Amino acid sequence: MTNAFPPNQQFRLAARPSGLPRREDWQFHEEAVAEPGEGGIVVKVLYLSLDPAMRGWMNEGKSYIRPVAIGEVMRAGGLGVVIASRSPRFAVGDYVTGGTGVQRYWSGQADDKTAGFIRIDPRLGNVTAWLNALGMPGMTAWFGLKEVGQAKAGDTVVVSGAAGAVGMTVGQLAKAMGCRVVGIAGGQDKCRFVVEQLGFDACIDYKAGPVHAALKEHCPQGVDVYFDNVGGDILDAVLARINMKARIVICGAISQYNATDKVKGPANYLSLLVNRARMEGMVVFDYAPRYAEAAQQMAQMLMEGKLKSVEYVVDGFETFPESLNLLFEGRNLGKLVLKVADA
Repeated sequence: MTNAFPPNQQFRLAARPSGLPRREDWQFHEEAVAEPGEGGIVVKVLYLSLDPAMRGWMNEGKSYIRPVAIGEVMRAGGLGVVIASRSPRFAVGDYVTGGTGVQRYWSGQADDKTAGFIRIDPRLGNVTAWLNALGMPGMTAWFGLKEVGQAKAGDTVVVSGAAGAVGMTVGQLAKAMGCRVVGIAGGQDKCRFVVEQLGFDACIDYKAGPVHAALKEHCPQGVDVYFDNVGGDILDAVLARINMKARIVICGAISQYNATDKVKGPANYLSLLVNRARMEGMVVFDYAPRYAEAAQQMAQMLMEGKLKSVEYVVDGFETFPESLNLLFEGRNLGKLVLKVADA
């Protein structure tokens, strides 16, 4: 019997990177697509979500999720269409999101918990919003701001990586809650985008001068909630401006992900003591049972024009190694998405 599907192309982890990943750290692999067994599906991947967390998944060592093994298909979230099904859960033609990995096709059991596929409605705005505001970045923003940051009307909220996937949604949600929102981003174009397109009250260009001085100007009443996506010196600068009982949400530390020496910890941590403040890490997977709750509310905000989901789409599966590094070069405006195929 001839396989009905084209060959599957994959990027597998060939070596653990030191610093910025190189093309040599990846193995381009081609294999046949497995026919679905009873209860199985085949998903044609249309878009891949490229996220800073992927860099951490390449490292060996204990973390909130096991590292990608050498020789394993690189872990990634994706969006695709079901092209074969022997499962009552999904029909051919259904659009789904889940852990597809960096490959053109995914084949396996429809109820595979690692993949965690859910059916989506592709008619709701741009389909790529399901990898952004309605996907993992949106869930991170929603639960990080509301549950961990406990933001409330009248708070001053500062968010770093403000022009990125998580940061842009954090800021918009905070504005909708009645907060004063100050972003931190790299470059005038990103800062204009954050203020003029997303509605932030102000944005600090960390490339233009000292962040501490700019925080003093734009947050004259101090900082109540800081949503940290970058770590390093910017985290230290914000810690010096926090208010009593401030909440610092540690979501990511992209400034440290490709460091070849030790990760830089906060020097101003005693500000937490002086201000009786709280700094807490958050991992979005902890809130998985409540994703639908957040997605439903943000979908309503999107339809009402109260929330924007902006994606930076790069075309071409074969460009994956270089496209992933756009995250660390700061070249993407909005959520970085890799287009794999047309529907």
